[in-house]
Amino acid sequence: MGTMNISLPDALKSFVDEQVNQGGYGSGSEYLLELIRQDRDRLHLRHRLLAGAATAPAAPADRAYFEGLRSGVRKAAGQTAGN
Repeated sequence: MGTMNISLPDALKSFVDEQVNQGGYGSGSEYLLELIRQDRDRLHLRHRLLAGAATAPAAPADRAYFEGLRSGVRKAAGQTAGN
């Protein structure tokens, strides 16, 4: 694991210390790791949403679509029960 040293203004250091005490983190490093992971996940989700928005629309998810899904599940469940 790599090491990184950061300098924070006193007000931000106090804020991190407060979050550690209130959030059940073992250290400021754990708190910052969690923030970085959340930001990474947010960026990943944003990328996926933008990629999805750029694709062509699929079939509409209307009543007929869901009825088809239910029918397929019922059919598969009937085949499994009959085995």
